[in-house]
Order: sequence, then structure tokens, then C-alpha cells
Amino acid sequence: MSRLKVFCARSMTRAVTELANQFMRESGHQVDITFGPVGTLQKKLAAGETTDVLILGQPAMEMMEQQGCFVAGTRTDVSRVSIGVAMREGAKAPDISTAEAFKAALLAAPAIAFTHASVGGTAAVYLPQLFKRMGIAEEIERKAKPQQSGAAVAECVARGEAELGITLVPEIVPIQGARVIGKLPAALADDTTYTAAVAAGSNAPAAAAAFIAALARPATREVWQAAGFERAEGK
Repeated sequence: MSRLKVFCARSMTRAVTELANQFMRESGHQVDITFGPVGTLQKKLAAGETTDVLILGQPAMEMMEQQGCFVAGTRTDVSRVSIGVAMREGAKAPDISTAEAFKAALLAAPAIAFTHASVGGTAAVYLPQLFKRMGIAEEIERKAKPQQSGAAVAECVARGEAELGITLVPEIVPIQGARVIGKLPAALADDTTYTAAVAAGSNAPAAAAAFIAALARPATREVWQAAGFERAEGK
């Protein structure tokens, strides 16, 4: 039996941990997972660390494919994720169903939490661009409560330190006292597909491929949904 090393996007912690535990029980293989922001995991690889499986957002994986970081033909889409809006449990939710309504909600909120751009995660990179595109970057800057993780964004909202929090839905779901009031409106959405692949230089490519197949099988749908993801269909 093999001992697999996995590098995985931090927002997937809940779902991938549960599915890895199932895989270990069924296969006898061991799985050691390092969760982190995409930027952090990329730095580990650049510094010479090795892994057997990579599970990251599609844009990062496309770049890594060009760099030869994983085995050609092993990429498998496993889930999709949306950026969502968090509020404190029990607070009255504003309308965020359209771009105009979402903009009004942002401008009305005294404080807004989101992940600091330096963290390098999916939402952290996208949101500053979005605020600029919406023409409200300066207003948001004055009321911003930047955090070091998506979970910290939801915790900030749960403590009442920010009226709204914006981060990936799966990072909000586990935090007690915070709730998802909706996804970004369709016109502003930036859904991300997460992709798994066997890393170049893996010492256990067959076991790595089996683990990826276990993440993507139809029976995993409920696990992904409970964690705030959609399973990637047809993969």
C-alpha cells in the first residue's frame, strides 16, 4: 500500500478530508494532505517540495500544466465553487440578486470583510478587480476588514465586526454564527472549477489516480454539496 502526499486548495478542507478518509478505509492507502492557499502551494512546489496529487483551481492548474507540474492526461475536474456573501446568523439579509442590488448592499454596509489580496486565494485575487470594475474600490477600501483566510472572513461576520463577508461559499459553511445569504449575482460571478491531477514525479501514480477517481465519482455528490460545492458533472 502507498502513502500519498496531496497538495490541496484550503477551501476544500472539509470535503476532501471526508473523502480521503473514505478512500483510506476502502483502499488501505494512506493520504497526507497539505491544505493551503494556491499561492502558498505553488511556492512549495517552486521550492522543490514534492507531492503525488495536486488539487487546485482550474486557472492555477492550467499554468502548472504548461510548467510540466503534473502527468499529462490525468487532469480531472472534481468540483465547482462560487464566491458567496456571509452575514451574521439572524441578521436581516439585503437583496443581492442583481449587480445593482449587490452594489447597493455593499455601499450600505458599514464594514465588509474579505480575504487580503496578498493571501493569493481565488476570492482574494478576484474581489479587488471586481470592486474596481464596479467603480466602488475607494468606498470599499474605507470600510474593508481584510482577513488572512476565508474562514477568518466568516468569523469576522459571526462576531459582528463586519456586516457582510465575501469569500468562497465552502469557507462560510462551517463557521458557527455565520450564514450564506447567497452567491454573487450572475453578472458578477466568478465560479471556479477545482481540478485534480497526478503530480509529475509521483512515486505512486496508480494510487494517486485511484484517489482522484474516488473524489470525482457520482456517489460523492452529497459530500461536496454539504461542504458548499457542486460536484463537477460528467467528469
